[in-house]
Amino acid sequence: MRHPMRAAAAVLLCCASPAFAATVHVQDPVPFSESAYIADNIKAECRMGAQLATALGANAGTFGNTIAFSADAVEQGRVLKLEIVEAQSARTGYTHYKSATVRGVLMEDGQKVATVTARRISRGGPGGLFKGSCDVFERVVTAVGSDIAEWLGNPVDDAKLGDF
Repeated sequence: MRHPMRAAAAVLLCCASPAFAATVHVQDPVPFSESAYIADNIKAECRMGAQLATALGANAGTFGNTIAFSADAVEQGRVLKLEIVEAQSARTGYTHYKSATVRGVLMEDGQKVATVTARRISRGGPGGLFKGSCDVFERVVTAVGSDIAEWLGNPVDDAKLGDF
C-alpha cells in the first residue's frame, strides 16, 4: 500500500463518524402547516408526517446525524422544525399526480442556522395505476425525507431541494 497513513485515517474516520454525529431533534409526526391549503381527506387518511419522519431518521445517519424524535416541539439544542406546507393530489385517467412541499428551519439553541424547502412530485412509479393516493404520497415524502437528511449533512441557508 502506497499511503498507509491515509488508509488508516480513512478507516478511523469511517469507524468514528457515529461518535461525532450531531443529534437533531425533530417533531414526530411532522405537522401540517396551519396556513397551508391541504385537503382534509389527505390530512385525515394519509400518514405523511409520520412517513416523513421515518424517512428522515432512516437516512440521517448516512450523512453524519442522529435524529431524536419527540411528540412535542423541542426548543433547546439542535432542532429541525419541519412542516408540510403543500400536498396536491390529482388523478387523470390512469396516472397519479401527487406533490408535497416541506419547509424547515434548523435551529441551534434558539438561533436560526439555515432554512430549507423541499418538494417532490410523483406519478405513482411502477404499478402506479394500482396504488392508492396515500401510497403515492408515501413515495413523495420518503424522497423528501431523504433530501432533507442529505441537506442536514451540510445545511446551506435558503436551500431548495428536489423538484423545483
